[in-house]
Amino acid sequence: MNRLAGVTSPYLLQHADNPVDWWPWGPDAFEEAKRRDVPVLLSVGYSACHWCHVMAHESFEDEAVAAYMNEHFVNVKVDREERPDVDAVYMEAVQAATGQGGWPMSVFMTPGGEPFYFGTYFPPEPRHGMPSFRQVLEGVSAAWTGRREEVTEVAGRIVHDLTQRTLAHGGEGLPDESEQAQALLGLTRDYDDKHGGFGGAPKFPPSMTIEFLLRHYARTGAEGALQMAADTCAAMARGGMYDQLGGGFARYSVDREWVVPHFEKMLYDNALLCRVYAHLWRATGSEWARRVALETADFMVRELRTTEGGFASALDADSEDGEGRHVEGAYYVWTPEQLREVLGEEDAAFAAERFGVTREGTFEEGSSVLRLPHADAGADADRVARVRARLLAARELRPRPGRDDKVVAAWNGLAIAALAETGAYFDRPDLVERATEAADLLVRVHMGAVARLDRTSKGGRPGGHAGVLEDYGDVAEGFLALASVTGEGVWLEFAGFLLDIVLQHFTAEGGGFYDTADDAERLIRRPQDPTDNATPAGWTAAAGALLSYAAHTGSEAHRTAGEAALGVVKALGPRAPRFTGWGLAVAEALLDGPREVAVAGPVGGELHRTALLGTAPGAVVAVGETGGAEFPLLADRPMVGGVPTAYVCRHFVCDAPTTDAGELARSLGGR
Repeated sequence: MNRLAGVTSPYLLQHADNPVDWWPWGPDAFEEAKRRDVPVLLSVGYSACHWCHVMAHESFEDEAVAAYMNEHFVNVKVDREERPDVDAVYMEAVQAATGQGGWPMSVFMTPGGEPFYFGTYFPPEPRHGMPSFRQVLEGVSAAWTGRREEVTEVAGRIVHDLTQRTLAHGGEGLPDESEQAQALLGLTRDYDDKHGGFGGAPKFPPSMTIEFLLRHYARTGAEGALQMAADTCAAMARGGMYDQLGGGFARYSVDREWVVPHFEKMLYDNALLCRVYAHLWRATGSEWARRVALETADFMVRELRTTEGGFASALDADSEDGEGRHVEGAYYVWTPEQLREVLGEEDAAFAAERFGVTREGTFEEGSSVLRLPHADAGADADRVARVRARLLAARELRPRPGRDDKVVAAWNGLAIAALAETGAYFDRPDLVERATEAADLLVRVHMGAVARLDRTSKGGRPGGHAGVLEDYGDVAEGFLALASVTGEGVWLEFAGFLLDIVLQHFTAEGGGFYDTADDAERLIRRPQDPTDNATPAGWTAAAGALLSYAAHTGSEAHRTAGEAALGVVKALGPRAPRFTGWGLAVAEALLDGPREVAVAGPVGGELHRTALLGTAPGAVVAVGETGGAEFPLLADRPMVGGVPTAYVCRHFVCDAPTTDAGELARSLGGR
């Protein structure tokens, strides 16, 4: 029986034809394990995961290995992007037991869901001190049948340890000037002043940290914060992690110099980085930041947009090379010979020098990842553009990486915010339209009739998995950004629906939030994590959206909840700023107000655009010509003398109104 055939997850569908008798996560699988008195083998991964594909080809497609798995285990396959709660709970156990984590994640557990043995990738043969996957299977099975009492004791102890862990919320009080400055100092110590970014290899794009640095600079004028942000963005944009032909960013760099990426492209990275580069341009006027923001936005629309108007999750790292092998990076890398085939001798030599393609190669088998190792020469801009266009056209003929076309609510919320703002900044109404279409899809397909979010959909069909906190926080963030750009108050209303659900179902005692709702499926532990990973923590994403919504509406309940959640930033920010970047950015908004800008005038007019370009941290913008019917900020704030007028406020207490765009820009730190 093929139990995965009808699921919506592309990752699970990749395994539907395995000889392994996979079960999707659910009570039926655990009931079957109980009936057969065998352990559950939980395998967690995602569709763009290179090592997940490797283990699948080596082990899950092997008839003998699959037969052993089927005989001795109930095998459960989970897409971590559909079920981040399941992934988070068992990853916490893996990391506690082994000191490391990653995907694919392999967890052996009792029929009651209690884990007792863990690992990530296991090779098909013993290698580098690691047992083979078959050896692991046999060892676990032998322990289950011969040492059951010991196994259940270990499982019970692990569950007890996990459930006894408590999270300190940081106590009373909000992050203040001193703690934000300490966080900046901590980042300065960890900064790579030679290559940009923070720490060593591998280097992930520090999107949320850069947002904090830009907001801190806007509020305090700290030049060092801006310099770290700008230099890191420049290094990433010139490195191999950025697609020099088609735009968009790979997931991370395997080295500290940003030369070789891990080639999978994720929606969340590109949404966050598109917004970062747009905000960097807003602060500095940098032309290259503008280019990267727009190219990244265009990449998302061109490569990730689905037929239904949402945005797909990811592009694979792997694709077929010229010999029909599935190889990581094959779509993106070049050899000198390949350049000559496309460009001819003279332009190939120019391209090799410009993009860092060497005879030895910077990647595997003599191939190179395209970079910009030298500063752009303006005189060659036209030639570079022609060469890029020819190489991109030739690359389009290569076998393309696979696409995970499920729509994840949280990541689409991030994309909506990025595309709405980028479209507004750079006079690209098409990008605002794409953001609006994605928002429409979330309302139509993911929210349903009662404003409870489904986490995923595919082909316009909900995936049936309850949204987690990051979905509510990030989608609300996207809706609020769209409201500020379009002047359509319905997006403010939808954000309010979602944030009311957060207050009703996700709040924790003493301030802060859980990652799952109080009526969600019960796991061995209710996950709760205030630290950033590849995306903003749901905890601080919700806090930021609550503060923005309160700034729009004057709601004390929403502001109080947002403030209470920032106690954890007060506690963690100075000690671990790299992992609380979004929380620190939200704290900057709180320290600045955040400011509330009411523009009585037309959408897209000079005052509206000026307000959107202001750098005041977390400022919200309400625009319209019809008073406060849709935006409370506009109530009783009319045009003065019949001309468009702007009001800059904090807590609904406003400075004198102005009709002068220059004066408004100066008051908001805008360009």
